[in-house]
Amino acid sequence: MSTDSKPNFFSVVFSVLAALFGVQTEANRQRDFSKGHPGLFIGVGVVFIVLFVVTLLLIVNWVLP
Repeated sequence: MSTDSKPNFFSVVFSVLAALFGVQTEANRQRDFSKGHPGLFIGVGVVFIVLFVVTLLLIVNWVLP
């Protein structure tokens, strides 16, 4: 994907996951900040964080009955 185009939904998901792991490329970060819609990135980020917390809670409750 070129850095000139607006990121699609899957690019946003990939960018959010890369940012959460700390491996986002500078080119993608620049594209996200210049062409992306902040609400979409925030929404996807919140969903992933909620899923992460729920998954951790389920694992802890499963391991420690």
